[in-house]
Amino acid sequence: MARFLAAFFALLIGVGIAADAGAQAFPSRPIRIVIGFGPGGLADVTMRIVAQKLTDITGQQVIVDNKPGAGGVLAASTVTQSRADGYTLLVMTNGTAISKALFKSLAFDPVTDFMPISTVAYFDVLVLVNGPSPMRTLRDVLAAAKAKGSSFNIGTINPGSTQNLTGQLFKAKAGIDGAVVPFRTTPDVLTALVRGDIDVGFETYTALKPAIDAGQIRAVAGTGEARSPVLPNVPIAKDAGMPDFTVVGWNALVAPTGTPLEVIETLNRHIRTVVDMPDVKQRFLDLGSEPGTSTPQQLGDRLKADIAKWNQVIDQAGIERQ
Repeated sequence: MARFLAAFFALLIGVGIAADAGAQAFPSRPIRIVIGFGPGGLADVTMRIVAQKLTDITGQQVIVDNKPGAGGVLAASTVTQSRADGYTLLVMTNGTAISKALFKSLAFDPVTDFMPISTVAYFDVLVLVNGPSPMRTLRDVLAAAKAKGSSFNIGTINPGSTQNLTGQLFKAKAGIDGAVVPFRTTPDVLTALVRGDIDVGFETYTALKPAIDAGQIRAVAGTGEARSPVLPNVPIAKDAGMPDFTVVGWNALVAPTGTPLEVIETLNRHIRTVVDMPDVKQRFLDLGSEPGTSTPQQLGDRLKADIAKWNQVIDQAGIERQ
């Protein structure tokens, strides 16, 4: 009997140790990264690079699942309805902060429905003029805007986009009367800029890289907090006449609220490892974005700060909430 009881308790202890080890072995099956954009965009391409590297590190397949449309609601709903175990993640962007500020109600709350993991990449919006334009600096743009008054035209893509609201923020911070003219697509903005239908355009380097590299259009300023390594010769707006004009786009990963903290920490550590890899950094720079990670707290603070910023921009611009 004594030997039986000893063997029985040893078995229980062994099972307990195995169960504990199994609970800590994250990940033990494939991870899905859900993204609210179609294939080929900056967020999609960068996340596919990260997913492949995470697969190599963890030994588990990391899959990117595109669920575009509906203002990101479909992608966010897919993640909020999944188990909070770290195996279904969402790509969140600065556009999520804009949506929170722009829409009267969303099917999800980006602050309370998700737990931040880490940022992955950052990118600036550029102040662009056409190649032969006499405006060589941001100060030239400001002078031209004040001289032309209401006839000064600022081109961006659709209302509510980061680019469009950056144009609205520029107008407010510069104190000018120009019009922010929305276009359906980025190529439409490029055409208008080249033809002189608009005086300046607001877009990312990634979106207009061929035209910028060819000198068809020029960047007179970036909206980042520091000069971008992608365009080191382009000054930032706050050092070129507009100290309060800063816009930083970002892509990040979040998990459903309730995900265990140890899982969040593991994911954060793996993402930092991936983004610090030299080949990943170079690939991001080639795509026109700057690699950069954060703590979960830093990502959460950035999201809240961006929501507050875009709320103010929308109010100042008199944009009707949808």
